[in-house]
Amino acid sequence: MSQKPNPFLRGYWNLKVVRTLCISYDDGSPHVWRNIHASQQHFSDEELVSSSCIVTSDFAVVSYGREPASSEVLAECHAGEGVCGEGMIDAVVYAIQGEDFDGRPLHVADCYSAEAAQEVVQRLSFETGYYSRCWEISSAHISHETGQYLANLADLATPEAFLFIAFRVPYSPAIGIKLISTPWTDENLEHAEGISAQQLRQEHRSKGMPDDLANILELAGQADVRILILDADAPVLLGLPLTEP
Repeated sequence: MSQKPNPFLRGYWNLKVVRTLCISYDDGSPHVWRNIHASQQHFSDEELVSSSCIVTSDFAVVSYGREPASSEVLAECHAGEGVCGEGMIDAVVYAIQGEDFDGRPLHVADCYSAEAAQEVVQRLSFETGYYSRCWEISSAHISHETGQYLANLADLATPEAFLFIAFRVPYSPAIGIKLISTPWTDENLEHAEGISAQQLRQEHRSKGMPDDLANILELAGQADVRILILDADAPVLLGLPLTEP
């Protein structure tokens, strides 16, 4: 299959909030963003804003004030790649970070309070369930022959090794599919079923599954879809190929 974006992918994984400092320099150099040193994490936002700080390649340390940095912390500043300079903390920003489905880190948003950031994380996480695990897409994405193949699976017992169950939707020509042991990644399938994603696809192909259905199920499984409905009246999914009329 080509490496086009998976149209079933939605949302973010492993969302977290990271307190970061926006730091300026007197010489007009571009602002930089750093985390506060672990020894000064207890400083409030108000204590940090407008404070002078030492900036390293990895963190920032408030250099003056009510609790000046210890000699050990100052020594750490000059270790490794050393000090990048001294600056002024202009703002404390709560960065919302996450991961894409392939584990790549993503910067999602910035907020100016911990409470606002946590609210965004809660709303994006859909903590009462899982976001976009149920899809309804047009049956125009599969051929008529594939539709018949899928209907036969729904009327008979779907092979257990397929890791999905096909079913009919009552009083409707639509066909539903319940995917099992998602996401269909090597790591999860190895843990849950003792197989790889390639072995699962080969199982589908060896039993004569049409290419269009095998491709759709592979993409849906990778995106952790659990229920997929194919219905002629449903909208097409942008980015998913249509069959020839």
